[in-house]
Amino acid sequence: MADLNDLTAQEIGRRLRLARENVKIRQDEAAKVIGMSRPTLVSIEKGDRRVRIQELQALANHYGVSVNALLRREAVHTDLVPRFRRLRETEEDHTGEAVKLLNDLVKAEVELENILGIERPKNYPPERGINDGDVIELAESHAQGLRDWLGLGSGPIADIFTLMELDLGIRLYQRRLSSKSKVAGLFTFDQNLGACILLNANHPWERRVQSAAHELGHFIGTRQAPEVLEENEQFLSREERYANAFGRAFLTPRKSFEQAFRQLIAGSDSLTRRHVILLAHQHNISREACVRRLEELGLVKKGIWAWFEANGGITNAQARDVLGNAATKADPIKDDADQPVSHRMGLMAYAAWKRELMSEGQLAELLNIRRLDLRALLDQFELEESETDDLFKLPR
Repeated sequence: MADLNDLTAQEIGRRLRLARENVKIRQDEAAKVIGMSRPTLVSIEKGDRRVRIQELQALANHYGVSVNALLRREAVHTDLVPRFRRLRETEEDHTGEAVKLLNDLVKAEVELENILGIERPKNYPPERGINDGDVIELAESHAQGLRDWLGLGSGPIADIFTLMELDLGIRLYQRRLSSKSKVAGLFTFDQNLGACILLNANHPWERRVQSAAHELGHFIGTRQAPEVLEENEQFLSREERYANAFGRAFLTPRKSFEQAFRQLIAGSDSLTRRHVILLAHQHNISREACVRRLEELGLVKKGIWAWFEANGGITNAQARDVLGNAATKADPIKDDADQPVSHRMGLMAYAAWKRELMSEGQLAELLNIRRLDLRALLDQFELEESETDDLFKLPR
């Protein structure tokens, strides 16, 4: 365990404050735990007074964290939970669950990267801002601007998740939330951690594409404000209307989407379910998102999607009739989300353990999994590495 004197009083105080805020404990309540006044605890959290080891142990126990986690030099102490708590809607339990999960994922990933010396490349375009002008026009312009900046052209985007992670360097996590959770996605930005997004892996692939594009809109337009996206959310604020419009424009650029639609309906007298199924499949979006975009661009009459909903919708069975096996998309991310930790996080944890940079206990605590599950994961990686031929050694 790291020594108490290895860290400055200011850094220990900051870590104690974040640990307290993460479990929603007030300063006066925490002060009682260690038998001191609130002003004294304030002094500790500010770094004006160094905490004593007995006080540190009592506070750590009360906050539900280990002393080791508080003192480990490489430990990352994020403040994502408190910043989300400032939003009115984060009072809801499911939002709190999602925010804590995002915080834990970011903390674990960044700490493992730091320990292993992994540098995560970022390729961030400048924040555009949305203070002036028509917010929908801004969204259309900014979405096309990002496409141009990334060299995407005007065609459909095959994999927006990989684009966000590898082309932009955004920290993107897709994990399962509680079955009744209404949260579709979270976004936040931190100068040190970068842009961080969590998507609800319970949602189907097309829905997550839409959520990812929406959160990308917040990253481009209003980066400094954290955001929670919920199912069936009414986009009332200027920021939300911008992000919603940005997502649609990024996935389905006005000009090319209209051209694809007109090419598809050439010779037809009316819109059919087949048209919608083919156009949505071509652009990797949901049938609902496809119809709503057509309505928005004035390519079909308003109220078409409402009519579909009132008349049986556009079902998966109908999509299979049109597309055959192509209607069923492989979704390996859902399989990854079913694992105790993601594949990438598991690989980094194994590397840290193998190089004796972290113990099993430290890794289990960092990853929020049972020690037994961690052991099984390490055993699996060890077995896979049993091939000792030099041919498999990676070049350095």
